[in-house]
Amino acid sequence: MSYAQVHSCTVWGLKAPAVTVEVHLANGLPQFALVGLADTEVREARERVRSAILNSGLEFPSNKRIIVNLAPADLPKDSGRFDLPIAMGILAASEQIDGQALQQYVFAGELSLSGELRPVRGALAMLLGWQQHHLPLAWVLPAQSAEEAAVLPDACVYKAGHLRDVVQAFAPAGSAPFEPPAEGWAKLSGGAPVPPIGGDSALDLQDVRGQAGPKRALEIAAAGGHSVLMSGPPGSGKSMLAQRLPGLLPAMAQQQALESAAVLSLAGQFQPAMWGRRPYRQPHHSATMAALVGGGAPPKPGEISLAHHGLLFLDELPEFPRLALEALREPLENGRITLSRARHQAEFPAQFQWIAAMNPCPCGYSGASQPACRCSREQIARYEGRLSGPLLDRIDMQVHVAALSPQELMQAPTGESSTVVQARCQQAYDRAVSRRGVSNHRLTAAQLQHLRIDQPAQQCLQQQAMKSAWSARTVHRVMRLAQTIADLAQADAILLPHMLQALYFKMPVEP
Repeated sequence: MSYAQVHSCTVWGLKAPAVTVEVHLANGLPQFALVGLADTEVREARERVRSAILNSGLEFPSNKRIIVNLAPADLPKDSGRFDLPIAMGILAASEQIDGQALQQYVFAGELSLSGELRPVRGALAMLLGWQQHHLPLAWVLPAQSAEEAAVLPDACVYKAGHLRDVVQAFAPAGSAPFEPPAEGWAKLSGGAPVPPIGGDSALDLQDVRGQAGPKRALEIAAAGGHSVLMSGPPGSGKSMLAQRLPGLLPAMAQQQALESAAVLSLAGQFQPAMWGRRPYRQPHHSATMAALVGGGAPPKPGEISLAHHGLLFLDELPEFPRLALEALREPLENGRITLSRARHQAEFPAQFQWIAAMNPCPCGYSGASQPACRCSREQIARYEGRLSGPLLDRIDMQVHVAALSPQELMQAPTGESSTVVQARCQQAYDRAVSRRGVSNHRLTAAQLQHLRIDQPAQQCLQQQAMKSAWSARTVHRVMRLAQTIADLAQADAILLPHMLQALYFKMPVEP
């Protein structure tokens, strides 16, 4: 047999297009040709595969004309994930392994020159995308990638440490050229239970003294998934508060954990030990638009997608590039980002909770008595002008974090722990999900029409909306915010105190 087929796949966004690795051995001048719109990393597989086969004690058909085709031809292929399927195809075409047995498996893995298998990026994303669009098959992956992919329920994954391990598993009946290591080849059960991990226990909300208003805002934000903008002088505790918000968030559902882990897998940042923990991303203010929304060829997820079902904290918000901030507007509304390229489009999920912090002015001390602000009105206006109206309109709560005096800081009582507050947030979140199937910040305009709002609260909202000339988006955000506050109070309807608190947190920040 001089022809063999091996199943593999690539990743494009969160999709896993199938790739068929075809290998043909022909007579003629010795040559190793690789076709099929392969990137540089894939074309370099020729040397890696040759050395890996020889150093594994196997025979490489050096006297043959080897043609490897990666089909479909119009689909870009990148990374070293095709090393293992190419090697298996060559060995099957040269009848060193059983080619028919390969048809029930999908192979992916990078080979070292010695034949060892190295992990590949996006293993979990590959399996998740494959299950959604292709027939179920068993997978053969490097050990580290297999452990990552095995968290997927109903996944049939085999791990291998060396090319010899894979060859031994598919060797023809009656042939045993060598014995693999005992731990070299093993089947991993899909959906291995990994206990969920909450927020970092070392970062507890009770470490923050005082700041009752900002703490209440964080509790509301955690219960309903709302966005928050904190403004205050340097050292007032804005970053400290934001870092403790992950410990207040409700537990992730199974599907949410899978989606979040798949996006992190694409960036090579997923670890099985992090299963069930909501991601917390804090990019530096020098981050570009591509770093936030994603980009590259093939497209890779940005910070907003890596924060999927988690938190995105932007400190020093006005210092971010204007184009980068404006690119957040659409994902905040629809929960996804589409990156268009000349040949393909890639869509990434971006249902993130946005937390931001800023100073009230360039020097940071506007409205404070000590030290006095050194900024002119024009400088403050330019500083505030870096945030556009449409972007601010998409923020649910604006909170002023005042600086505490040393005496207030020392005498402030210890507040509630994150565990106590998180329990209330979980209860309010469960009420919202049981009522409409989603958290309150995801309520649609049609669902908002069915909220139970008593007459005084409704009149209060209408008066404030007319007075401030609010847009329909702002009114809807206040209604969602009021519903979360009512859920925290375990109320069956939105009452006037709930609406007043929602209006207080929605109003622009004033030091």
